[in-house]
Amino acid sequence: MSDAEDPTTAALAEAAEAAGYAPSVHNTQPWRWRVTRAGLDLYAARDRQLRMADPDGRLLTISCGTALHHALVALAAEGWSAAVTPLPDPADPDLLARITAAGRTAVTPDAMRRFQSVRVRHTDRRPVSDTPAGEDAIEAIGRAVRAEGLELHLLTRDQILELAAAASHADKVEAEDEDQRTELAYWIGGDRPGGTGIPDTAIPSEAPRTTVPGRDFVRAGTLTVGAGHDRAAAYAVLYGQGDEPADWLRAGQALSAGWLAATELGVTVLPFSSVIELPATRQTLRGVISNIGYPYLVLRLGTADPDSAGPPHTPRLPATQTIELAGG
Repeated sequence: MSDAEDPTTAALAEAAEAAGYAPSVHNTQPWRWRVTRAGLDLYAARDRQLRMADPDGRLLTISCGTALHHALVALAAEGWSAAVTPLPDPADPDLLARITAAGRTAVTPDAMRRFQSVRVRHTDRRPVSDTPAGEDAIEAIGRAVRAEGLELHLLTRDQILELAAAASHADKVEAEDEDQRTELAYWIGGDRPGGTGIPDTAIPSEAPRTTVPGRDFVRAGTLTVGAGHDRAAAYAVLYGQGDEPADWLRAGQALSAGWLAATELGVTVLPFSSVIELPATRQTLRGVISNIGYPYLVLRLGTADPDSAGPPHTPRLPATQTIELAGG
């Protein structure tokens, strides 16, 4: 039996393909997969790393963690149990995780709903509606995050104002750095035939009216903003106890778990990474959570404007560019 015909190998390859729907910083999709009969290996794709904004690979690894969790969700929906070994080879730091199929298992309704959310999840950079996300929904999102070993700290009104100041400072620093502006321009807007980056259709046509400023993409897109504000939005810090690659990978898994739970509950999620990219604002966020952990991302939670259609999905790389089918 060839690898392509082996049911375990086929399931792992299909999971890797489903992982392509995962969110990533600037839609860089900085991962690649190697499929063998022994398992599914996740590698960092350093050629898609943001060298200026993310020199340590923190956001790259978080992005890869979302893909890792998406792959596990796909396997569960196909009736496979799986085990994950993070950073399995100290001699190869680009090998971030290995998934091993542990055998067949029953497919639950929860597993199917979670996988359905993979297909419809998207990022909406417009203001949320005036209807806040319910407390029960936010608590459910928090449970999904905690199930992956991380925490979600909901910001108070005063802390949101601190976040707004930090976000403004981070954007000012980025705008004044020519190298960062050049890097941002490479991934943002314009014609995107390569299947990566954020297209004009997903960038607001004007700056949204918000308390916490979103990233300044230094160009207007074609996404109509509307008259909303973020007054009804909740803001939360995703954090954990460590600040090493294994922790960043776990943060990505928790981000994926929380985002998929939010999608199922009708809650929109907008991640803020600019405040994480700058060490000074990252330290500010650590103070906001009383130095009890390390912040990985800030998430805006809300409900979408019912009068506005959701933005189109961002492009995705073809599987042939992200998945390698190797011998056993």
